[in-house]
Amino acid sequence: MSTDRYQSPLSERYASKEMQYIFSPDMKFRTWRKLWIALAETEKELGLNISQEQIDELKAHAEEINYDVAKAREKEVRHDVMSHVYAYGVQCPKAKGIIHLGATSCYVGDNTDIIVMTEALKLVKKKLVNVMKELADFAAKYKALPTLAFTHFQPAQPTTVGKRATLWLQEFCLDLEDLDHVLSHMKLLGSKGTTGTQASFLELFDGDQDKIDRIDPMIAEKMGFRDCYPVSGQTYSRKVDTRVANVLSGIAASAHKMSNDIRLLQHLKEIEEPFEKGQIGSSAMAYKRNPMRSERIASLSRYVMIDALNPAITSATQWFERTLDDSANKRLSIPEGFLAVDGILDLCLNVVDGMVVYPKVIEKRLMSELPFMATENIMMDAVKAGGDRQELHERIRTLSMEAGKNVKEEGKDNNLLELIAADPAFNMTLEDLQKTMDPSKYVGRSKEQVEAFLAKVIEPILEDNKELLGMKAEINV
Repeated sequence: MSTDRYQSPLSERYASKEMQYIFSPDMKFRTWRKLWIALAETEKELGLNISQEQIDELKAHAEEINYDVAKAREKEVRHDVMSHVYAYGVQCPKAKGIIHLGATSCYVGDNTDIIVMTEALKLVKKKLVNVMKELADFAAKYKALPTLAFTHFQPAQPTTVGKRATLWLQEFCLDLEDLDHVLSHMKLLGSKGTTGTQASFLELFDGDQDKIDRIDPMIAEKMGFRDCYPVSGQTYSRKVDTRVANVLSGIAASAHKMSNDIRLLQHLKEIEEPFEKGQIGSSAMAYKRNPMRSERIASLSRYVMIDALNPAITSATQWFERTLDDSANKRLSIPEGFLAVDGILDLCLNVVDGMVVYPKVIEKRLMSELPFMATENIMMDAVKAGGDRQELHERIRTLSMEAGKNVKEEGKDNNLLELIAADPAFNMTLEDLQKTMDPSKYVGRSKEQVEAFLAKVIEPILEDNKELLGMKAEINV
């Protein structure tokens, strides 16, 4: 590793090797050569004077990128595409005259960008589906474990640990819907020339409109795509980058929400992210177990959400058929958005897979608040025994205020049940009241909602994507 120049944390610390390869020079320039082969084959099949010997020569050297030749040539001509056309021609002397025939630089540049983003979306989908599988397993395991719910981070009607996990899972479901939609609608630019008019092909094919109409579909099929965008300027619409970045931003937002909840639960000592045997939580406080992975999820997620603005602004400010102010920022915003989301999903997978639940702590906190939430049931039981509903409501209100004061001002345990038992208006013993303290009576349909959600929504998704399941995440730091 070089220590005398900047290294991207996304490569060094967060993103997987698989995602890094997708955005690597090797992937880029090998794809350029595949596109040149697809173009030459298409032109040959449509009747241009291109021989099979030339095609075979191109294929023989498709994987052997002579970077040194291309780099030296770029110093002379200051043009990356023409430098690689030249370098490929050095290796393929018989075919050099037909490489890039009729095309403009965006033929390789933009089509490759679409191909790369498509492959990256596929990897993101794989990781997202695996995160969903781990969350589904977690939700199923804890579907009936009562826990205190919060609104405004204030104690509220109980839920279950599994039901809360389904809230995280549902947001990832929405992200998967968006991802699938964008992925299924990805199309190539095709080969449309300098302003998208295909003027050069009119010349090459002597004005044969039928043959020109067949060029883009044939290239798309050879590159594994269903279609090309029907119209373009020199580039594909930068709106495509915006759509892709918005998918990444949505995943980041969902991961951020989940990681925030886990961080708060770890503060409450109810749930913890994985903590390795030799891991150090704090350089000063040896006892600490900081939620560092969830914090990293939140940190990277904020970056991705902001990163999505870049393609949107670029899309909005393109002039006519194209300007080149999309180039430098596109080289940053798209790869780094993917690299960051890749790291986020690896962290999510690692955290959910190893999440630790502390039922005793959860029960203790719930029981400390449950008497307040049980007051309606207590009042109804007292009314059934002959009490006056209005009088009992006022007595409950007064006693609840007293118990709350004991907890907040004097630091005592919640003694609401004792106060109610001592009030003759209720005519209930402490034993009678404690029978109402079964947490499962207060979680509503949490368990049933988890079961229905997993069966009707999640299991079909996992079945449809079962070939993607089974991966584990490696965390670098």
